[in-house]
Amino acid sequence: MTLKSKVKTSGLLAGLLAVPFLLAPVLTTASAPATAKVNTTKLNVNDKFVYVGQLHSATGTMAISETGAIQAERLAIEQINKQGGVLGRQIKIVQEDGASDWPTFAEKARKLTEKDRVAAIFGCWTSASRKAVLPIIERNNSLLYYPTFYEGLEQSKNVIYTGQEATQQVLESLNWLAREKKAKTFYLIGSDYIWPRTTMKIARTHIEKVLKGKVVGEEYYPLGHTQFGSLINKTKLRKPDAIVAAVVGGSNVSFYKQMKAAGVTGDKQTLLTFSVTEDELLGIGGENMKGFYSSMKYFQSLNNSSNAAFVKAFKAKYGPKAVIGDVTQAAYLGPWLWKAAVEKAGSFDVAKVTKASPGIEMKNAPEGYVKIDANHHLWSKSRIAQVQTNGQFKVVYESKGLIKPNPFPKGY
Repeated sequence: MTLKSKVKTSGLLAGLLAVPFLLAPVLTTASAPATAKVNTTKLNVNDKFVYVGQLHSATGTMAISETGAIQAERLAIEQINKQGGVLGRQIKIVQEDGASDWPTFAEKARKLTEKDRVAAIFGCWTSASRKAVLPIIERNNSLLYYPTFYEGLEQSKNVIYTGQEATQQVLESLNWLAREKKAKTFYLIGSDYIWPRTTMKIARTHIEKVLKGKVVGEEYYPLGHTQFGSLINKTKLRKPDAIVAAVVGGSNVSFYKQMKAAGVTGDKQTLLTFSVTEDELLGIGGENMKGFYSSMKYFQSLNNSSNAAFVKAFKAKYGPKAVIGDVTQAAYLGPWLWKAAVEKAGSFDVAKVTKASPGIEMKNAPEGYVKIDANHHLWSKSRIAQVQTNGQFKVVYESKGLIKPNPFPKGY
């Protein structure tokens, strides 16, 4: 089933994605179905509006990463509203700030689901924030669209995961390092919370059991950490073939600036990150990461007409210096996928929307073709790109086809 064939009231999303969004015509829709018919579970939906939640860190150490997601979701919702909304209703946003604090995320999730009764939530970035929110989302039978690449090992009927899980990002990247860079020894570095630790556990298993390589170091640092001198000295002493990094948020700025100051640069050391997108690179500076690699499913530099339209619309709304990273693009997909599922279901009821979600496709998403699997993750490609001085990435590897999501890989 495709959006074009199954979601007629969406205004042909694939066609919209092929042209500059803000120049697309405002489409008219038939009279909206009765509220009593499309909202049987007392969500905040009336004859004119449907309310959704936005729950990201607008402040704190994670704001450097999450601001782009906030912007992208708002852009998508603005475009959907210009088309006529969802089931004839305009989308209204209830925004909350998780403030880079996991208990705050849980508190705000309770508010959005129990007081505001939103029809869906677009939010979270770190796995720690998602884990804090998940039991509340499930208990209140709400629906979360989660945009970040993550460690996998999770599947919920109340979550649609629009970022990659570990088999789509980590395993492909390690295979590439071994094949293209002849890497046999690895130094693993991450921030100290669920995603980096679980990701590196998967990475270590793959390195040792599949690649028959060796991990010569593994270190974790608190979120917001800024002093990496001792770590850098250790990496220089042990001389790994590849450094694999999962440092997140504002710590990236200090980490890569100090790496360059210590002479650890792309022409001397292979380094691949699972966590630096164009959003973080804006703060780090391309000159401080030149020559290093990043593994993502999306880069702003992707050369296709849908991405060109997306980039143009994003910059028109947020300014010519705005950049778009992997999570920003994945966040942008959330409202569109929700709209498609709601209109396929003919209802805002969460149980009906989740039942309608598997199989929904976007043939012309900015990253290319994507499809929701029965496990609520997206089929997508794996890409590796090299950092350029201008703060963009040059793609050097792309998987031949879409990678089926496998959040519970056997043996990991």
